[in-house]
Amino acid sequence: MRQPNLTDVALFAAVVEAGGFRVAAQKRGMPASSISDCVRRLESDLGVRLLNRTTRSVYPTEVGARLLERLRPALDEIDAAFSDLDDEAKQPVGTLRLNVPVPIARFVLPRLIPAFLERYPGVSVEVAMDNTFIDVVASGFDAGVRYEENLAKDMIAVPIGPRRQRFVAGAAPAYLARHGTPQHPRDLLEHRLIGHRFESGKLGVWELEKDGEIVRVPPQGPLLSSSQDLEVGSAVAGVGIIYTFEEYLGPLFEQGALVPVLPDWWQGFDGPYLYYNDRRHVPSPLRAFVDFLKAENGG
Repeated sequence: MRQPNLTDVALFAAVVEAGGFRVAAQKRGMPASSISDCVRRLESDLGVRLLNRTTRSVYPTEVGARLLERLRPALDEIDAAFSDLDDEAKQPVGTLRLNVPVPIARFVLPRLIPAFLERYPGVSVEVAMDNTFIDVVASGFDAGVRYEENLAKDMIAVPIGPRRQRFVAGAAPAYLARHGTPQHPRDLLEHRLIGHRFESGKLGVWELEKDGEIVRVPPQGPLLSSSQDLEVGSAVAGVGIIYTFEEYLGPLFEQGALVPVLPDWWQGFDGPYLYYNDRRHVPSPLRAFVDFLKAENGG
């Protein structure tokens, strides 16, 4: 006896349940002749007749009925497994692992993750903060968030968060009272600047822009750090001028703790993207998050 084909077994059961090849074919969306061929192949593989065929009806033989009775629990379990896959697509279950820069974790995700978790109660989220570009798959993450200039071409990118952002400069009122207010980016060379060094070791060069003119200023001053919180706190304390994401300084401008510096030269840039590997089988929590982001962005 040859090992039977599971598709042939399922079609045999479908014919018995439907009471004939024609109805089974309609339900399955395939030609009745194809189903008949599959059942004949199953009978040949097993070496027994499973169906009695007449001009008016089709019904199982005694052997066929016994076989179907034994197979029914297994077929039901297979159907349930595929149904679970369909349910998972609609109500995913599992963990979504994200790797994001610190500003994304601080300013973007808090507006998204609570609503996402409420929408998909079967999903949990793990977030790791990392400002360097990484291979998310090799590092065990489902997706990352970075800016467009750092995205590999073989990655799928989906917009997340604000579509336009700005770097803004500011200083404490006391600092400006002592050292004066810059009127042009070249004046920054005479000021105490708070610099940022990335985890890669690269120094963040300030880039200011106005009417097509771009001025780049390597920050020189008393503080160079990889901590945005330290840099912002030091600026508030009067250590020097800071140039960073508007999200960090905007509230401080409103409170009067910092004063805008060179606002006409603040540089805008495109917002961040969720990126993930171009693979056929996307984990259901990630697929749900992508769908969620697309809905947030209006489709």
